[in-house]
Amino acid sequence: MNQKELSFEEASKKLDKIIEKLENGDLSLDESVKLFEEAKELVAICQKHFMLAKGKLSVIRDGFEDVLKEFD
Repeated sequence: MNQKELSFEEASKKLDKIIEKLENGDLSLDESVKLFEEAKELVAICQKHFMLAKGKLSVIRDGFEDVLKEFD
């Protein structure tokens, strides 16, 4: 799958749709494998966005803690 850079929300929605299709059980083995591979890529995209957000929040938290130290 050659995805454009999806946002977390876009990737998450696509992943939800894939999960619904897989849970229905109406797919052939080949279709299921293809969707599973696509889901794996979407999970990686979501994880990347999550890790970037986590890093940004750490920087913000550290900066906030530095500001608070000035008031001690």
